[in-house]
Amino acid sequence: EAHKMVREANVKQANAEKQLKEALGKIDVLQAEVQALKTLVLSSPTSPVAELPSAGATKTPFKKGHSRNKSTSSAMLGTQPDPTATQPIVRECREVDSQLFSEFKAWKEAPTLDRSCSFLERVYREDIFPCLTFNKSELGSAILEAVEQNTLSVEPVGFQPLPVVKASAVECGGPKKCALSGQTKTCKHRIKFGDSSSYYYISPFCRYRITAVCNFFTYIRYIHQGLVKQQDAEQMFWEVMQLRREMSFAKLGYYKDQL
Repeated sequence: EAHKMVREANVKQANAEKQLKEALGKIDVLQAEVQALKTLVLSSPTSPVAELPSAGATKTPFKKGHSRNKSTSSAMLGTQPDPTATQPIVRECREVDSQLFSEFKAWKEAPTLDRSCSFLERVYREDIFPCLTFNKSELGSAILEAVEQNTLSVEPVGFQPLPVVKASAVECGGPKKCALSGQTKTCKHRIKFGDSSSYYYISPFCRYRITAVCNFFTYIRYIHQGLVKQQDAEQMFWEVMQLRREMSFAKLGYYKDQL
């Protein structure tokens, strides 16, 4: 009887493990399909819904709040139809700037991390310097130097107690005060330089500005080291423009917060 019960338990356990494995496999497939759909939607120039033909002249999409039939509302207003019906579809377009592209191609022929070359000098002047300009200017300069040397660490703030550091509270900030802006903000990340034991708490906005610059340097280092081989010059150029765009958004106050 005991052996019988053990066998039944083993059979049930094996079936449960098999079902769990199948379920995990289905979840992986579904997640891959969702990611592919997201990529497809984000890469399309216009929304798929906007391109669908109208099903009928009298049908209008349902909107939250008060709404009328288009013909009725036009009759009540007495004159003009809905102006939104004639607005063109706006889609994002892009065109290679010949001067920027020529500077990038000249840099790509002999890639260097020296900021004095025309390509990097422009990026420093127009994007990097404004993006890393903070109220605490000395700390901002130290961050730029660490980013250039690839010695800056950005990590999320854990719940464990942090070691006591030598720097003052004003310099390091705290979980509720950003060390770069000096403002009272909830700081979800902290930075440190190299092997230093001193941490500096930073707000989500400052973190996004720093990581936008770090992403740019990471990509140009890949090009400098010859690791980007499957892209032509124009593809690399647009990747650089996308990274510059992220820095421009960050310096203007737009950022993505990690919840």
